[in-house]
Parts: sequence; structure tokens; C-alpha cells
Amino acid sequence: MTSSMSDRTSPDSTKVGGWLFRHRTSLPIPVALALLGLRVGEASPSMTLVYGGAILTVAGEALRVWAVHHIGAISRTRSGRLGPLIDSGPFGLARNPLYVGNILLWTGFALTARLVWMAPVILVLLGAEYHAIVRWEEQLLASTHGDAYREYCARVPRWRPTLRHSTAASTSFVAPIEARAFSWRETLFSERGTLIAIAVGYVLLWIKARF
Repeated sequence: MTSSMSDRTSPDSTKVGGWLFRHRTSLPIPVALALLGLRVGEASPSMTLVYGGAILTVAGEALRVWAVHHIGAISRTRSGRLGPLIDSGPFGLARNPLYVGNILLWTGFALTARLVWMAPVILVLLGAEYHAIVRWEEQLLASTHGDAYREYCARVPRWRPTLRHSTAASTSFVAPIEARAFSWRETLFSERGTLIAIAVGYVLLWIKARF
């Protein structure tokens, strides 16, 4: 997937991306219900799957926490206000670490639930959703920040992390106040909802495994 922006995004696809962005918190609910309720295709009990899924979930949430540490509570907004341009931390490796973290997190849940067949389904569904959202975000950020954002896109990939860009100096767009990292207390407070949801999800999966 290209790291540069496309100028050929249709207005309709942009509207879809904006709608998905505003509802991105509730859209995974059907996936969560499926993981908690489905038994179809459930693999045999396996600690390898359980631990592997848990490790993937922890990795996804760790990536989210790292990203929130640099971008702050603006990551929670469901309005069109996307906040300042940030290229520190994981945002210097890929432009959308929060969405990558979400995909890892949900894939880990699928493995822990022993619904291995759902892992690629989640990958496709969330990948399509986040691709549409990102196209909408890119147009909005480009219209707001102009050449500064296009320069960022030119050196930091959209999805696939690369160390080649992480040490590149930012020459035009990150003001000192925007580049500051938030305290870990602020970070964890902002991320408390996701952390609670993960804990509750694993408790419910444990209950499901007992019956």
C-alpha cells in the first residue's frame, strides 16, 4: 500500500470514511458478540492459542498506549477535529499506529477465543474499515495542514512500519508544544476505557470456556 496520498478519492468514499470514523467505537460490537457467542469452528482447547492470542492482544494495546502517549486524548474524538500533526513515537514509524494496534488486539481476541477462522475475517473487515477512515482523515488533514502534512506522508508510510523514516528530521510541521509526550498518568487515564474493555472481554472469554 502506497505511503503517499491519492488525489482520486471519490466524494462518496470520503463520506463513508467520515461516517465510519464517527461510529468507529461501536462498529466492532458485532465482532465482540460473535467472539463471545459463537462456537462454530471453535478449535480444541489449546494453551498455545490462548497465550498466543493474549500476547497479540497485549502487543496491540501496548502499541495503542504508546501512540496515545504521544497524541493524547484527541485520539478519542468522534468529531472532524483530528488534532495536531505528530511524528514522534510510533507516528514516526507509521501514520496509523492506533488502527494497527486495534487490528492486533482484535485478532488476539479471536485466537484466545479459539475461533482461528475469525482472525482473517477480522483482518479483512477492520482493514477495509480503517482504510476508508484513513482516506477520509488524509483529505481532512491535507486540507488543514497542507504541504506540512504531505511532507509527512512522503516520508512516513501509511501502514507498514519502517525504521528508515523514524530518524528523519521533521523540518516543517511539528511545533514544540505539539511534539510533547503526554504523561503516563494522562495516557492511562485516556486509555482507561480500552483497558477496562480488554479486562472484561477476557473475563467473559474465560466464562465462555468454562461452559
